[in-house]
Amino acid sequence: MKVRGIALWRVILLVLLLAAIAAGSWLWFDWARFARSPLTVAGTAQSIDVVRGASFKDIVRDLRNRKASQASPLYWRLLVMQMHASGRLHAGEYALRPGMSPRDLIADMAAGKVMQRNFTIVDGWTVADLRRALAAVDTLTHDTADLDDAALMKRMGAEDEHPEGRFLPETYAYVKGDPDSTILKRAYVAMSRTLDEAWKNRAPDLPLATPYEALILASIVEKETGRADERPRIAGVFVRRLQQHILLQTDPTVIYGMGAAYAGNIHKSDLTADTPYNTYTRAGLPPTPIALPGRAAIEAALHPAAGSELYFVARGDGSHVFSSTLEEHNRAVACYQLKRCK
Repeated sequence: MKVRGIALWRVILLVLLLAAIAAGSWLWFDWARFARSPLTVAGTAQSIDVVRGASFKDIVRDLRNRKASQASPLYWRLLVMQMHASGRLHAGEYALRPGMSPRDLIADMAAGKVMQRNFTIVDGWTVADLRRALAAVDTLTHDTADLDDAALMKRMGAEDEHPEGRFLPETYAYVKGDPDSTILKRAYVAMSRTLDEAWKNRAPDLPLATPYEALILASIVEKETGRADERPRIAGVFVRRLQQHILLQTDPTVIYGMGAAYAGNIHKSDLTADTPYNTYTRAGLPPTPIALPGRAAIEAALHPAAGSELYFVARGDGSHVFSSTLEEHNRAVACYQLKRCK
């Protein structure tokens, strides 16, 4: 009986050992499956925000609450240990991409590979448009909201400069919580470099004395152009008018000078009301840019198309009719503005 009892216990122990091995194997394969299987991510714009001081337990709870993962916190803890990432997870916002696995997410957090967001400055915006757009971005910290234009330019390191035209329209990457001043500073530096480089390579014999005058002209070209291929041609018209001391007579400068008084329409009385920006009453360029010109408008202003054209009128479809004489221009105005085509 004693021998039988010992044999029975050996069988029981063997069964328990095999069960333990089977359970351990199942747990190992289940954990490995968890580590490489995609998180539950719906759509393409999800993220997880790891605040400074958050514990790993907080991170896992957040993932479970948003139903990105229902795995045991123990599985997550084992994964972090296996990846040697314990104590190395960085604060920040992390993208939850479709197809991303728990291993991918932990790798991003350990490397501090925070989510990049984009802010686009649109060609032709005014600096007021730019500041309103920045103020509406809730993922930025707004450290310039209370600054007037003079204080803003002082923050840019350009105390005596007017802000209009000084920020290059492009798309700028940032991470959640960045101050909006960093985007403005990068756009300011990018415009300075772009303008300096374009000025060095400008066409000869332009009626522009400084890079700033080129920036002013580029802003007018930007606001007058509905089609990209017409920029050099429109720039050519304005350059020839400057060379021949003809008034520029461009509506966008008048509108800019009207400021808040502009309600969507421009009247004859507006064209005769003198302001520093009224190019119907004052010769030459206005005192500052009237918008933020893009690279293409700057290139057009410094490489205008050759020709004899001194006038243009909008067709109504974004394109223009160009004329070399006032008689031709008047016919084009009658046709496309007054609808009296002959």
